[in-house]
Parts: sequence; structure tokens; C-alpha cells
Amino acid sequence: MSKDEKIVFCTGGGCTAKLGAGVLNRILEKLPRGEKDPNLLVGYDSRDDAAVYRVTEDLALVQTVDFFPPMVDDPYIFGQIAAANALSDVYAMGGEVKTALNLVCFPENMDLNVLGEILRGGAEKVAEAGGILAGGHSIADTGVKYGLSVTGLVDPHHLYANDAGQPGDKLLLTKALGVGLLCTANRVGEAAPEHMAAAISSMTTLNKTAAEISRRYTVHAATDVTGFSFLGHLHEMMGGRLSCKINARAVPVLPGAEKAADDFLYTAAGQRNRNHTGPFVRFEGVPFAMEEVLFDPQTSGGLLLAVDPAEASTLEKELQSAGLPAKIVGEIVPRTETEIAVTY
Repeated sequence: MSKDEKIVFCTGGGCTAKLGAGVLNRILEKLPRGEKDPNLLVGYDSRDDAAVYRVTEDLALVQTVDFFPPMVDDPYIFGQIAAANALSDVYAMGGEVKTALNLVCFPENMDLNVLGEILRGGAEKVAEAGGILAGGHSIADTGVKYGLSVTGLVDPHHLYANDAGQPGDKLLLTKALGVGLLCTANRVGEAAPEHMAAAISSMTTLNKTAAEISRRYTVHAATDVTGFSFLGHLHEMMGGRLSCKINARAVPVLPGAEKAADDFLYTAAGQRNRNHTGPFVRFEGVPFAMEEVLFDPQTSGGLLLAVDPAEASTLEKELQSAGLPAKIVGEIVPRTETEIAVTY
């Protein structure tokens, strides 16, 4: 394939292609639960990042799957982003990646060299994660889609659930927000090349380093920030029993993202996020563009950690020393009338 060969851009790439949280909730709540298995530590009813099944007292399997259409036109970079995004769920549970299976939808009349570049990008990220690419499944489709089914291992005594935070915990975000807005701007030719390059760098960065560093600290809860947005995943972390205060000025944002919001370059997924999570949020003096960033669907976003307050600053500094734009962005408080209070 020549360097100039591109994927035909999809209208809803990356995690913007996810079904809305509200739609999923209505579907999942109607599914039969079956008999409860005490070894299923985390299932779909917990709204967590992956399933966790205990095998022995000290060993559990982490299972996850993720795939989506392209959000960039370079197939190799798309493969890297899709793989990094799928691998992230294992890190969000506190686990280590072990094996991965390719999931591919590809048009039969499209250049197979494009598919080869997608798979090459994905394979490199699996290897970087320390995992083994063990096979996969492909179907002919009208558009391109790619991702992974990933299996990891975790000690069930050190599992990161997404809703186990405690009042007083500091909330720490390990990557900057805004990739959805920037990909939308790029689609219509309005993103500066350096801004899109920063977004791609963020999306292709594994959460492996952040996860490994975090395991040396007291982390009570974790999630990765993807299609439901920072505020949407934060809402899931509160679990209906906690509230939090967020300092929007502290939230790391990719350059150009707020300008894209000011230019009304929104995604439909971002508006679904606002509709679903907005009722749980109170903004105080937050510019509308920053509100949009907080509702922006992220692809291969960072980890959002609920950390013991005595250790949070040290963890923040160590993550920053490792080259990550990590920032303490707020704290968990006991349940109040307002679940998420965002100030500026």
C-alpha cells in the first residue's frame, strides 16, 4: 500500500459510534440475569469496564471487547488507536493484558493492503502491552470496523471496580480530553495539523504505564474515559451513592478542543452524553466550550482514578514524571442533592 492510501472516512468513527448510555440501560435492564455465580465478580449489570471471573482465590480473568469504525484516515494509526482503546479496559480493572483476538469487518472490494496496515497497527499495540495476539474473526461488511477481544489477569483482592470510591478520595485523570471534538474538526478540515497530531498521540498511548504506576498506590476505584465522556463515566463512578466536586480549570484539555467547541463542531454522541448525564451535573461559571469538552466522547481516553487523598499528590507527580498529562481534577464527597458539581 502506498503512503498516500487512506481509509474512506466514516461518519461516526471511534467511540462516537457507541450506542448512547440511555439506550443501553433500557436494553440491559430487560435481559434475564440467570442464576448468580459467586465467581463472577464483575458483570454487565455493574456498568464496569470489563467482566471479571474468579478462577482461584488469588487469580481472576478479565474479559473485554471493543471495536469501531475509523476516526482517522491512516489505516495503520487507526489500528493502533482501536487496539489501544480495547486494551484499556483491562488496565481500568487493575489487570495485565495476556491475549487478544482481532475483530475485523472489511469490504471485499477494498484494497487488502489497507486491512494489512490496520492489523499491523493493532498487533504492535498488543505487543507493546505485553500480550499475545492469538487469532481473531473477520466478516465482509459495507464499511471498515476493527477492534479486539482481550483477556487479562488480575488479583481479585486488588481489583479496580469503577464505583468503589470513598468520600475524600481525590479524582485523578491521566490523559487530556477533547479527541472527539478534534476528530470532528479534522473531518471538516478545521483542525490544525499540530492539534490533530496531539490527539493522535494521546489516542495511541497505552494506559499501561499509568496503570502500572497506580498499582503502587491506594486506588479505591477506576475507569477509563471513553465514549460516554468524562462526566458520563464519572456519573457511573458515583454509583448513585456518592457525589463529587470537579475543578474544570484543572482538567487537562488537548489544544484546539475548546476552539472546536466554540466553532460548534460537536458530535451527536456528545449531545447524547449531555442529554443522559446533564441532569446529574451542576455547572457554576463554566464556559460552554468547556462543558462540551467534559461531555465529549473520548476514544482511547485516560484512566480516571479515585485515590486516597494522602497519596494523590505523590501519584500525580510520578505520573507526570513518566510524561503523562495527569492532573488531580476533583474529589469525592458524601452524597448530596447535586451528584456532580463543576466549578471553574
